[in-house]
Amino acid sequence: MDATTAPLLEVRACRQSYHKDSSADLLVLEDVNVTLLGGEIVGLLGRSGSGKSTLLRIVSGLLQPTAGEVRWRGTPITGPAPGVAMVFQSFALFPWLTVQQNVELGLEAQGVPRAEREKRGEAAIDLIGLGGFESAYPKELSGGMRQRVGLARALVVHPDLLLMDEPFSALDVLTAETLRTDLIDLWSEGKLPVSSILMVTHNIEEAVLMCDRILVFSTNPGRVESEIRVPFAHPRNRHDAAFRQMVDDIYALMTRRARPAVLPAVPAGDVTFATPLHPVSTNLLAGLLETLAAPPYDGRADLPALAGSLQLEADELLPLGEALQLLGLGVLEEGDLRLSERGREYAHADTDRRKAIFADALRAHVPLIAAIRRTLDERWNHRASAVRFREELEDHMSPGYAEDTLRTAISWGRYAELFEYDEEAQQFSLEEDHQTAD
Repeated sequence: MDATTAPLLEVRACRQSYHKDSSADLLVLEDVNVTLLGGEIVGLLGRSGSGKSTLLRIVSGLLQPTAGEVRWRGTPITGPAPGVAMVFQSFALFPWLTVQQNVELGLEAQGVPRAEREKRGEAAIDLIGLGGFESAYPKELSGGMRQRVGLARALVVHPDLLLMDEPFSALDVLTAETLRTDLIDLWSEGKLPVSSILMVTHNIEEAVLMCDRILVFSTNPGRVESEIRVPFAHPRNRHDAAFRQMVDDIYALMTRRARPAVLPAVPAGDVTFATPLHPVSTNLLAGLLETLAAPPYDGRADLPALAGSLQLEADELLPLGEALQLLGLGVLEEGDLRLSERGREYAHADTDRRKAIFADALRAHVPLIAAIRRTLDERWNHRASAVRFREELEDHMSPGYAEDTLRTAISWGRYAELFEYDEEAQQFSLEEDHQTAD
């Protein structure tokens, strides 16, 4: 489909923040500008927490931005926008309604007569490949079929704009690929009753496969850092050299904004430790280090190839790579991940030596864990409540991120034997043989 020059959607200087009691507001989106034309598929690509889904809710009219303006066909959006429908990640079907009844919900809300509802509902169900399942209930359907019902429910109202919030991420790989291909085929053949699609994804290959333009979001706060035009005609061949190069280029773009290879050491008196930690396990980190150290990588891997061999998406692999970089065990650069000398040593070490290397890295480069251990060393009973650290984190990030960061610190610190943690009492402590350690 060819894009027209008249903008359907205009987002100008959009800002979204959430008020937090007794601390600074949490800024989610800052100065976001997006224009969407008729006849195009635009992808919002970025890491979890970059505000992509928040922007989608703002565009739909379900959330009012803190500042800025959103215009739909030239008119400011002040509530749910007419001509806009959304497909969710979680299917969001009513289990007590049949497929036909779920699909007709939007039409019923619009006051469409029953006969017309049934006719359009059946047409939408047939369009997305669920003919014959009109009387089935969601519990009788597979995940892919339930997502098709969600898609039919959005399409049945013939929206000008279809919003999709990671619509394939809850599906297995093969089911997601089938639904993705079917959707693009319908779009290419002009059979989708929509003018444009705006979709949120964290899958780089999916974005290149489906979209005409890709807006790459940064995090903390979320903003559009890059716009990439995809020149390939549909259907696209993911094995084509130009396609693979674009995927590589986007990986490189996203890793250029990663942290320095080794962070400065934590000053002894530093009490600021609100550096977010990715909730990744030490087992995954150890496995990645071992994989990188072994053939065929021998210490350096191309991220798209590594993601493919490990069956990980960018949003899963990049946090692992950034965790290695944070700890000084690896380096992210230009779409590659390579081991540092310390990382190589870890990969070839025995269990005790690995724990010692990890402990040194945590003390040197993770301010939260360094602060926890320093507090335990200084207190006469070598105990400390987790509450004080959680509250400090919540002064600088959302409660959800604060909890993820604290849980990761607990997991990493336990593995390195820097402290113990009592889940019931929510209390850190030192083992007796560590109580006199420096």
